[in-house]
Order: sequence, then C-alpha cells, then structure tokens
Amino acid sequence: MALIRWEPAREIGSLQTEMNRLFSTFFEPAPLTGGEHPRSWTPAMDVVEQEDHYLIRADLPGVRQDDVAVELDGDALSISGERRAEHEAQDGGFMRVERATGSFRRVLTLPKGIDPESVAANFADGVLEVRIPKPAERRPRRVEIAVGDSPPLVEA
Repeated sequence: MALIRWEPAREIGSLQTEMNRLFSTFFEPAPLTGGEHPRSWTPAMDVVEQEDHYLIRADLPGVRQDDVAVELDGDALSISGERRAEHEAQDGGFMRVERATGSFRRVLTLPKGIDPESVAANFADGVLEVRIPKPAERRPRRVEIAVGDSPPLVEA
C-alpha cells in the first residue's frame, strides 16, 4: 500500500471549490428556456469618490433610457430598470441565448446630508452616470499651518 502525503492546503482549495460551486447554484440565474418569465440580472457598476462629488457609472447595454429609474430616498440611491428581450420565445431558430434580460435593481447607501436636488444623472451609449455632490460637512478641508513668527490663531 502506498503512502500519500496529506497536504492541508490542497484540502482547503478543494473545499473552497466545492463551496463556490454550491453558492453559484443558489445565486446564478437558471438558464432561460422558452415560456419562462424574464429573470433578473445585475449590471456592472463603478463608484468613484472625487474631491467634491461621488460618481456612479453603471453599464446598461441594450437598455433604453425610458426603462431606467434613478431614485433617492433618504440616504439610499436606487437604480432600477429592465432590459427587454430582442427576440421572442420560439421552438427553434436560436443556437444559444446568453445575454440576460429582465429587471434589475441596485441600491447604494449614501452618506448622510446629500441634497437630493443636486443629484444629476446622464445616460449615453449604454452607460448611466449619476453625479452626487458631497455634503459640505463631508468635504475634506485643508488646514493651513502657520509659520513660527506668525501670530497665534487663538489668543490665550
């Protein structure tokens, strides 16, 4: 009988692979076949913090502007919409359908104090951009440092 060396790292890798497979069956949508209702999908999104605002970019290829909604409720920004199928379900004719269709919804929590009237959105070339100005108290402020001979800032 041959001895096999036990390698814990290999066992952990195997366990991780099995856990990934298990979770993918729960969170990935089932294949769309004829007669099923549209499934949901999640668009790719970037959130960029700049000096005076946040910029959110969402890739929405194949989605019409009329099918997208951007809503701000308190400190929650909601981007939702629907990508409609470009084909009708039929018995034959398609070799493979991989592009997801159906509704989507992403909700992001924003810092307190965002002015809802200052939020602006633009939709061009399948990319939604939402610009959210930072609240005044959230903006970084540079503090000037006085030179040795300068008068003190606060009198004692």
